[in-house]
Amino acid sequence: MPFSRLLALALAIAAPFALAACGDAAESGTATAGEPLPTVAAPAGTTWSQKVSTTEAGGFLVGNPDAPLKLVEYGSLTCPACARFSMEGIQPLLNQYVDSGRVSFEFRSFVIHGPLDLALTRMISCTSPEAAIPLADQIWANLVPIQQRAFANQDALAGLDQVPADQRYVQFGQLTGLYDFFAARGISEDQARSCMGDMAALDRISKHSADYSEDGINQTPTFVLNGNKLEASSWAELEPQLQRAGAR
Repeated sequence: MPFSRLLALALAIAAPFALAACGDAAESGTATAGEPLPTVAAPAGTTWSQKVSTTEAGGFLVGNPDAPLKLVEYGSLTCPACARFSMEGIQPLLNQYVDSGRVSFEFRSFVIHGPLDLALTRMISCTSPEAAIPLADQIWANLVPIQQRAFANQDALAGLDQVPADQRYVQFGQLTGLYDFFAARGISEDQARSCMGDMAALDRISKHSADYSEDGINQTPTFVLNGNKLEASSWAELEPQLQRAGAR
């Protein structure tokens, strides 16, 4: 699909900027009830939420890799409901559940809203794994101005169809103000341009998102606990299910 067409679709999706779910709650059940699980101490001098690694599925795994409760969020960096979860849920999730060693948390960025989603996903992986989720939280905290600036000059963005493929996202980052946004958060423009020009990395991100779709993920946020989709799209809906599963 031409780059300009992807941009038009993304603009249509992003236009309302409403803090509403990008989809209904996942069609599945609540977590199975379990006995309370014991806490697991982190390595000396650290907390589990400081332990972050990348996964073969393209995610960022925070916490005890052997935690008995493995929570995965499929989220879009341009999804208002994901932004709401970030604001309401990420700190209690990390501080109360991940740091207990009973729950691990993996964030998988699901590119469903066009070039901006892909560019932002590339940028959160442009530095260390430990920085990815804090950067995602910063994106969600500034989602409306990021989207407004990104789609302010449609004529210039449409012209990216004429740019060589390996330079489209490099120029996209410039036109949309992403380099300024990430420079203020520790990623230099040179580093960002290099990341945006890495076609192999961009292709991997797209491939992972295609895999998520094939696995039945069709909306954001979708939460999966130990392989089971949860009926939850907010922290208020998710936390009781973690507790029910034994994180209490």
